[in-house]
Amino acid sequence: AELGSDITFFLSRGTAYCTGRGEILTPIDPPLPAGTKLVICKPNVGLSTPTVFKSLNYDLLSTKDPEELLNDFTTSDGIESVDPASFLNDLEPPAFSNLPELQALKEELQQVDGLGPVMMSGSGTSIFCIGHPADREAFDETFGKREELQVFFCEFINRPSDDVWYERPE
Repeated sequence: AELGSDITFFLSRGTAYCTGRGEILTPIDPPLPAGTKLVICKPNVGLSTPTVFKSLNYDLLSTKDPEELLNDFTTSDGIESVDPASFLNDLEPPAFSNLPELQALKEELQQVDGLGPVMMSGSGTSIFCIGHPADREAFDETFGKREELQVFFCEFINRPSDDVWYERPE
């Protein structure tokens, strides 16, 4: 197996704006405060990045300036004030065309009270939701018991920018 070109993100010091294929990192202040709730729903089915990119219709890519999108997140007064049109992932349409059940999952999650923006992460297949369901018991009944789905309840953490997460042994 080979490492993806975005591996540098996982070796970075924290929140970053990634360009190129994900290998060019610009450190930024975290756009969400520590403690912001998040749900990650990961279907057990996989989808290869090359398959998604082969299905990508470049004529349908967003025309929004990535720097303006970033500015929308970093200058907002909280996630609730970010323009909903700023939550976009150009890889969703090709991923959804390859796995229609992924689009159905996203649409189902968008109906859950308590969840804010719902998006696919990268080229898939994880779907993340900002917030936590208002009715956790009903959510667990609907999503948590599905054998084909893993559900993770998380929250954002932010480390100080001067924090070193790894030091090479001497």
